[in-house]
Amino acid sequence: MAMEKAASFLSSLIGGGGGGGDGEPAATVKSILIYPIKSCRGIAVTQAPIASTGFRWDRQWVVVNPKGRAYTQRVEPKLALVQVELPPEAFAEDWHPTADHHMVIRAPGMDPLKIPLAAERATVDDVSVWEWSGSAYDEGTEAAEWFSTYFEKPSRLVRFKEVSETRPTDPNYAQGYKIMFADCFPFLIASQGSLDALNEILKEPVPMNRFRPNILVDGCHPYSEDLWKTVKINNLTFQGVKLCNRCKVPTINQDNGIAGTEPTETLLTFRSDKVLRPSHKNTRQNLICKESLSGKGKGKIIKVGDPVYVLQAFTSCNDAPA
Repeated sequence: MAMEKAASFLSSLIGGGGGGGDGEPAATVKSILIYPIKSCRGIAVTQAPIASTGFRWDRQWVVVNPKGRAYTQRVEPKLALVQVELPPEAFAEDWHPTADHHMVIRAPGMDPLKIPLAAERATVDDVSVWEWSGSAYDEGTEAAEWFSTYFEKPSRLVRFKEVSETRPTDPNYAQGYKIMFADCFPFLIASQGSLDALNEILKEPVPMNRFRPNILVDGCHPYSEDLWKTVKINNLTFQGVKLCNRCKVPTINQDNGIAGTEPTETLLTFRSDKVLRPSHKNTRQNLICKESLSGKGKGKIIKVGDPVYVLQAFTSCNDAPA
């Protein structure tokens, strides 16, 4: 009986299988979010093209200190208040910016800042994000003065120099894949069901922007995304490679930049390493896209409303990489 229940539950996580559209999907894409500047607010889009490093435009820029070290919300929570806008056509399948296209950046108390998307830029060395360091494009004096004023200390905005730099993912989990200024992996997936289940036990509910996923899905069991090993969305194959380690960011209110203790305090009671397993602290699943490695993902997109087919699932959290 126990084995039958386990098999039934696993089947419910997978849905009908069939990534090409056969069978029942396990979930549906509810939202797609792009974060052009690392740790700043995301942009909700109706579709997103796949690039070799994740979604196009995702974490292409980062704000750094005079030593070239990246700012994140962990130490600069005011990043949560920085809004970024890109031209709507920037998310079309085969779109290339011209001199007339800009990224617009806004923050409380600041005039809007325009960053050209197709301008020649100088190169700066010794830019670092976690373990990686290399060269990047400097977005210039006006951007540096804007961010220096906002943070009240010397700061610069830089853009990943894809023509000469490569930042590989951890080969222990995803051999041969690469990212720009994301923390570790190209994509992060979470489910509305997981957030709803969490909010049922929180004194004050929190929005999904605390967890900063790229792909938000709906229609599946809470936390079932933990067990998704191979997922197909619009004929693109995504693999779950590592459960996402918990950090300070979910405790930061994205509307005011103020840190608290929740939802982490509550999550520790039922989603911590001690509860699940040693070295396993997660709420979301990191993904890679197989077609981005082969080059077959170029020109491919995923859209809000796309069905999500789970082709393979881990049988338990003990089997999922952490």
